[in-house]
Amino acid sequence: MVFYQIFKSLNKKEKAVLYIAGTVFLVSSILWLSYFINHNTIQVPVESDKYSEGTIGQPKFINPIISNNDIDRDLSQILYSDMTTLMDDYTVSDDGKTWNVFLKNDLLWSDNKRLTSDDVIFTIETIQNPEANSPMFGTWQGIIVDRISELEIEFNLRNPYAFFLDNLEDLKIIPNHIFSIIPSSNLKLSSYNLEPIGSGPYQYVDYDIRKDGFITEYNFKINPNYIGEKPFIKNLTIKFFQGSEELIDAFNSRKIDGFGNLNPKNIDKIKLSHKLTSLEMPRYYAIFFNQNIHEALKQESVREALNIATDKKTIIKNVLDEKGSMTSGPILSIIDGYDKEIKIEEFSIENSIEILEKAKWKINEETGIREKKIGKDIVKLEFQIIVPQIQFLIDTANLIKNNWREIGVELTLIKLNPNDINEVIIKSRDYQMLIFGNILKNNPDIFSFWHSSERFYPGLNLSLFQNEKADTLMETIRKEMDSEKRIEEIKNLQTLINTENPAIFLFSPYYLYVSIKNLDGLEGNTLITSSDRFKNINEWYVATSRAFK
Repeated sequence: MVFYQIFKSLNKKEKAVLYIAGTVFLVSSILWLSYFINHNTIQVPVESDKYSEGTIGQPKFINPIISNNDIDRDLSQILYSDMTTLMDDYTVSDDGKTWNVFLKNDLLWSDNKRLTSDDVIFTIETIQNPEANSPMFGTWQGIIVDRISELEIEFNLRNPYAFFLDNLEDLKIIPNHIFSIIPSSNLKLSSYNLEPIGSGPYQYVDYDIRKDGFITEYNFKINPNYIGEKPFIKNLTIKFFQGSEELIDAFNSRKIDGFGNLNPKNIDKIKLSHKLTSLEMPRYYAIFFNQNIHEALKQESVREALNIATDKKTIIKNVLDEKGSMTSGPILSIIDGYDKEIKIEEFSIENSIEILEKAKWKINEETGIREKKIGKDIVKLEFQIIVPQIQFLIDTANLIKNNWREIGVELTLIKLNPNDINEVIIKSRDYQMLIFGNILKNNPDIFSFWHSSERFYPGLNLSLFQNEKADTLMETIRKEMDSEKRIEEIKNLQTLINTENPAIFLFSPYYLYVSIKNLDGLEGNTLITSSDRFKNINEWYVATSRAFK
């Protein structure tokens, strides 16, 4: 009242001054408060109700020891915990052969039954049983597992293995009390493969299925028994689609909040405002040479020239839309032990031609193809390359074909179904060249891909690479527990393989995840498989609030 009387007694000029002063004070207060909040608080994740992801395909066996497709592995990642999450500590013997793992206390399954060492032993013994037909069978052969107590398990390896912890990280435990009464040969018949009991961050709620048998979605909620940090998102739904167009339409119509494995060529089809997250994976694509099939490929000069005449930067730009990185060898830059000093040959048509001329590969004026007399035969630089019928690999091969034509080399593409390549071509090693991908674990163990003992099926040495010194290095790297010594050996191995040019290492594509703009918590991770995007699902969040620092 007094203030009002004073205000009424002021003249127009004094009132205007008061208005201006009040406005300045108010604006200053707001700015100061904003400054104070911004400098003394931070954005923190908070709980939110739901998130839905879309994916292509159908679940069959949501069971981590028999999962054989990406969908099953995705859902297993959400529902089951791996050994490194469940364990409290571990010890390794001096010889590296005995690993003792100690489980955390009070572990529970989502049905409130206790999780103990019996579940761990049951899981491994089931994997080791051929009747279970587990994809993990090879990894766990020869490993003896013993129960020391309810919380301690002992693993005895035939040979020391420096990367055994990675095997434990890949090992998801299944419940003994659910599956032990089922013969291993009947494991796939259990209804629990579609209605799982797990120990992961989420637990199964229900699923929807159409009359034609197509499962349209799975619904999950936070598992209160999860031993790790609880997720921020309370309810998670995975929706299933039949193709990429349907999946993209679902995102554009807001039926889903995100999806992964986006083809770079489809980025322009995303119409909604969105966030695109690029994640690195330890996988690479290469052209593998079979020197046993084509005489010219036995010559180091030819392999070197073909490598130099391959324009990897243009491939990454035109085929991957810059969503990938160039690779220089069998060990990627994101893996511990990668040699940053290793020499990478620059693309150069001129240098490639010079190498071939020096090695006496001359152009046939009629055909335009280089040739050379080796023994009694005229050998031409004409090659066939097996290419999986996957568009980005076909596009890659066509660009390389054009590159090589400039140096007098003719390349013919033979496009085959990827399943046929796996079941027929790779088994028989019946190819001159093969463009294919290798998926590594997040470690430098490349034994399966490059050791001479893996040259023939079921080995994965697709170049049939054979070098005694390289074999010794690979064997030593696996056993060496001293990380500094191991890194030195890894560097030597990279140099040795690169010097021989047994393959042309092309690129490592990124894993692309498109989502609503406010999804966070996925960035900065390295995926081994696409399912690993869910490895930190408990860190995903779509809502935040400010809290004092």
